[in-house]
Amino acid sequence: MSHETLPSGQQQGFILHRDADLLIVAKPAGLVVHRGWADDEVALLDLAREAVGAYVYPVHRLDRGASGALAFALDPAGARALQEVWTSGQVEKRYLALVRGNPPEAVTIDHPIPRAEDGPRVPAVTEVTTLARAGRYALVEARPLTGRLHQIRRHLKHISCPLIGDVRYGKGEHNRLFRERHALHRLALHAWSLALPHPRSGAQVRVVAPLPPDLAGALAGLGIALELEPGAAARARARDGDG
Repeated sequence: MSHETLPSGQQQGFILHRDADLLIVAKPAGLVVHRGWADDEVALLDLAREAVGAYVYPVHRLDRGASGALAFALDPAGARALQEVWTSGQVEKRYLALVRGNPPEAVTIDHPIPRAEDGPRVPAVTEVTTLARAGRYALVEARPLTGRLHQIRRHLKHISCPLIGDVRYGKGEHNRLFRERHALHRLALHAWSLALPHPRSGAQVRVVAPLPPDLAGALAGLGIALELEPGAAARARARDGDG
């Protein structure tokens, strides 16, 4: 297996941060993080291991269809430290999501959902800010304050603003429109910013994952211009239109 397994055009910029303890990569859409979570021949863990020439330890996950920043530890002690960081709520994750509907300018969604499939409902909170509107669609930033299975997808559906490309919680006719008109064949969810304490030093580490070309192209097709800033802000503007 080689780094060439990455989708065309995504080899460059795959590694967002690397030091002796921590690796953060830009996950392409369509890959599972770990083969133990699916029967895929290739997983992101394999690509990360190949890219750095060392074993890596996953500490969190992104949906197969999502893209963006994802962290690995480079030794078991670092993995344990990062797991503690995640469960203690010290990690700030910001996502970009393209949705169908008319979301509020800003809303905190406090709606219990299952922690795992068919499990009991547990508290779940996501902060959502609308960045741009384009007719029937909107680009939002979602910041999950808890970590539940499909939390952002479920919460956006809960406010009647399902994600584009979501075959489980979304709308088939809009997914088809984006496949046919904008060549978007993926979940329109991107983990654009990740900030966390370093597992050894405790110093703050923050990365920004560039927007993949397919999602950037769909936004451009809607007339949405997006700017991602290294700090913690995403800005967007849109022309009038219905997409």
